[in-house]
Amino acid sequence: MMRLLRNAVVAFLALIATSVACAAQKPSPAVAQQTVTPPAFAPIDTIVNDAVAHNELPGAVVVIGHEGHVVFHRPYGMRSLEPTREAMTEDTIFDMASLTKDLVTATAIMQLYEQGKIRIDDPVAHYVGEFGANGKQDITIRQCLTHYSGLAPDLDLTGPWHGREEGLRRLFESTPIAPPGVVFRYSDENFIALGALVERVSGLPLEVYAQHNIVAPLGLTDSGYLPPAEKRNRIAPTQYVTSDGTLSGMGTMLRGVVHDPTARRMEGVAGHAGFFSTAADVSVFAQALLDRLAGRPSNFPLNRLTLAKMIEPEQPATGTALRGFGWDIDSALSSNRGTLFPLGSFGHTGFTGTSLWMDPQSDTYVVILTNAVHPDGHGHTVVLRSRIADAAAQAVGFRTQENGQLTQLTGYNESLTGARRWTARNGDVMTGIDVLESEKFLTLQALAKKHSGRLRMGLLTNQTGFDREGRRTIDVLAHDAYAAAPGLTLTTIFTPEHGIQGAQDRPDLANATDTATGLPIVSLYGATDAQRRPSPESLRDLDAVVIDLQDAGVRYWTYEAAMGYFLEAAAKANIDVVVLDRPDPATGSFVQGPVSEIGRDSYTNYMPLPVRHGMTFGELARYFNGERHLNAALTVVKMQGWQRGDWFDSTGLIWTNPSPNLRSQRAAELYTGIGLIETSNISVGRGTDTPFELLGAPWIDSRTFARTLNARLLPGVRFVPVDFTPAAPYPYAGQLCHGVSLMVMDRNALDGPELGLEIASALWKLYPNDYKLDQIDRLLVNKSVLDALRSGEDPQRIAGDWRLELEAFMQRRAAYLEY
Repeated sequence: MMRLLRNAVVAFLALIATSVACAAQKPSPAVAQQTVTPPAFAPIDTIVNDAVAHNELPGAVVVIGHEGHVVFHRPYGMRSLEPTREAMTEDTIFDMASLTKDLVTATAIMQLYEQGKIRIDDPVAHYVGEFGANGKQDITIRQCLTHYSGLAPDLDLTGPWHGREEGLRRLFESTPIAPPGVVFRYSDENFIALGALVERVSGLPLEVYAQHNIVAPLGLTDSGYLPPAEKRNRIAPTQYVTSDGTLSGMGTMLRGVVHDPTARRMEGVAGHAGFFSTAADVSVFAQALLDRLAGRPSNFPLNRLTLAKMIEPEQPATGTALRGFGWDIDSALSSNRGTLFPLGSFGHTGFTGTSLWMDPQSDTYVVILTNAVHPDGHGHTVVLRSRIADAAAQAVGFRTQENGQLTQLTGYNESLTGARRWTARNGDVMTGIDVLESEKFLTLQALAKKHSGRLRMGLLTNQTGFDREGRRTIDVLAHDAYAAAPGLTLTTIFTPEHGIQGAQDRPDLANATDTATGLPIVSLYGATDAQRRPSPESLRDLDAVVIDLQDAGVRYWTYEAAMGYFLEAAAKANIDVVVLDRPDPATGSFVQGPVSEIGRDSYTNYMPLPVRHGMTFGELARYFNGERHLNAALTVVKMQGWQRGDWFDSTGLIWTNPSPNLRSQRAAELYTGIGLIETSNISVGRGTDTPFELLGAPWIDSRTFARTLNARLLPGVRFVPVDFTPAAPYPYAGQLCHGVSLMVMDRNALDGPELGLEIASALWKLYPNDYKLDQIDRLLVNKSVLDALRSGEDPQRIAGDWRLELEAFMQRRAAYLEY
């Protein structure tokens, strides 16, 4: 039915589009091609030309508007490199990729809202009933618009399929991977669903709706889905595609056909991708939007109040990624804001290399359109976008008022009212050792075949290595594995920091013998680097090393380095490594904090990682092995039943203190921040009943300190002034300390590493003569962050500076995730 309607309406609108556009169109913001760059904008020439010269992209068109005028419009480089070479022109038409979400779908949703046809906080299933299947019945339009729905990043693309109906069927049958309203996860499924909603409520195909209600009213002349053949020679090609639709370095070059694989399978029209446009048309859109916001005459197809609502933070009140309705405000993806445009500006990007950022405060917009994926998919624009945004901000010469804007943006919003949050689930997780037992040790038996039917094993473990029945992994491997296959023999036990019982908080632990099995215990917690690594002699008579340890989810947890050292040694000794996976107690959903510097590897920083890496121990092993190019023979025995959003209390597993002072789930949550700064001259509660839940020193004024921290309105945490006295052998033993008790109000909103830096910043500003700020560098391992703290920069601004590195890490990390 929708297909027939689509064909009929497209034909009708084609007849009226030209007349409507002429009536509505304002003069194009495009100016005659500039031959001489104004001096203020000369840095943009350098930035883009350098990127082209370094093969980061074939070419680009950049448009900058300021105070109602186009002040810069220039093409660079080549539109096409293969199969023909063509120079870039100002009127090049680009595949907008995910800018479709904002130019079309979010705008259409807000039009329907403005007309009273939908309500933002209604479930999507209220309008598209089929969407409610498989646990999606409570996902709201708001959550889809802000990417807090819990849906997967994309539709299932396995196997050959084609057609809009099939794409929607897959969407309707999909299952959320996280509870709605809890975690920010960028998802194309969100906007595929919203595109379907627009069609269902309006009764029009999406491409027809866009043409009639957005393109024509704005007078856009080169924009729309499914661009006509006569414009093909102006369209920037993207990438080769094989006969089965796979993006590749060979095959047929996509030109005028959407690059996004899902949208392409859905016949080129979807809510998340498929729209084509030019820099001139996008600048018309941006200027009309800014004019409407400012109350000036405008033909933007939303009223001022609706538009203002659309660009304000609308994510869950506890959400740390600031998202408007469709628009990005401040998240890990908003690198195209640069470092100078203030919070309160907004924009979006597209995978092909497109970008739009707008700032109502300075009445400025920046359009950057490229086909960076051309010709082989290896281009990149993340850094380029940021540098152009900064150059544009400097060129137009505006002044930010970030402090006042920030106060407005971080206040509570209406989504707090009546919001339903799923803060935990009741899971039933099987750890790696449980899975190994359930499979009758087949993984180990398979490895034994490589060694003439026998597998002499070492085991790196401690008190955290036990199965769901409470039996030690030591005993399971020593007895049950041998009973299942006599060739499986445990011969040696290795222990990391804190010893076999996890009770020692000192180095130089001696070797010992396990009383239950009589096996030797090799201690790997000595005073020197060599004493913390397995010696070649200790591995000489082994065929494999099994690792079963509980991680804490932060890079300064020494068990991670211990595992890395075994991977290195095993690769040299040509023996296998088997990691029995366990949960990240602080979830695998959050990746936070500055990335440690290259060349500063240590026992508390095995390799460059963010503070909170969001990986299980098995995933981390794969990351170490791959990124360090260790090439160890690694096998990860995956858990069953674990989800990335699970906190430890959602797993159904028994909590066992992984170290003497990490004694609870709450401590583990706070350790992601308090642990980061504990090497400075403060007490973090070691030597009390609640380590990492307290923080203080004799020279701190408790009430002033708590008042200062609470004034920062840090998401998810509050501070209560307290006094406490640590016991020996920990810092300030026997001395009365004044400080704060940390109360976690919402762990999903808490950014632990930022919390740690906020505390360090407050101490440095309040007590510059007492607090030894430089001492945090031992675990921070980032001089630029330390220097910024020392100079008094706002921690939130500092956090913005590490986003590009964090985004790059997350891209690398994705290849190693198992869940």
